[in-house]
Amino acid sequence: MQRVNRTLISVAAGSFVIMGLAAVSPASAQANTALDAAEAMAGMLDGAQAGVSGADLMSALEGAAAAGEPMALWHLGNMYENGNGVAKDPVKAFGYFSQIANEYANAAPEGIEADIVAQSFVKVGEYYREGLPAADLSADPGKADRLILHAADYFGEAEAQYRVGERYLESGGGNHLRGARYLYSAAQKGYVPAQAKLGDILFNGNGIEAQPVEGLMWLTVAGRRSAGTGDENWIRDMLTSAMSIASPEQRQEAARLADALSPRFSGL
Repeated sequence: MQRVNRTLISVAAGSFVIMGLAAVSPASAQANTALDAAEAMAGMLDGAQAGVSGADLMSALEGAAAAGEPMALWHLGNMYENGNGVAKDPVKAFGYFSQIANEYANAAPEGIEADIVAQSFVKVGEYYREGLPAADLSADPGKADRLILHAADYFGEAEAQYRVGERYLESGGGNHLRGARYLYSAAQKGYVPAQAKLGDILFNGNGIEAQPVEGLMWLTVAGRRSAGTGDENWIRDMLTSAMSIASPEQRQEAARLADALSPRFSGL
């Protein structure tokens, strides 16, 4: 088993501190990220580069990973996690994602590799949440939460913020406002599930003061942006339910606000 080293363990050992709104400020979007580069590499491995064999490309990828190149580590992790071009091997996937998190835990939050590092923390966190018996990794939900919290707070990663927000909502005990703050930060970055979940709790006033027009606005934006994705059905159900309750005036105003907001996310 490739075990998590001291850097990752030290992050996971920290407290799952309750954060206020000031701790959840959105990180600025990057035009060119390591994920963009990883997608380009994926195209290369899919045969976009004529005259270069898949074996040669795989060898180059493994060589770059051995040198600690985060983009190569990320791509190999995803290949082994999903079985793309290789046999599925979650132990290898976990090892690659862990190596990124271990070696780049303190990378600059605005650096080009930050998105890959943050999402590696999310992936490693999910492996800890479920456990990985083949790697002798026991389920540890607390460590999973702390790893994902690092991605949410240090890197400002949208999916991580969404997951932290959900955990606060699930925990109850007056944590709904904190959860809503994380969802809001992720929604502002264009993360569609966060836009939908934020809209739902704002519309219905689940643990917070109801703001039906703003909630319906976010649900409308999420409904439009989720079309044709795996999130479409559950978001449509939320939107349909809210529409059936909202007044004509609320629906009209929410649609106007959604029309004004939607262009912000057109490139995401």
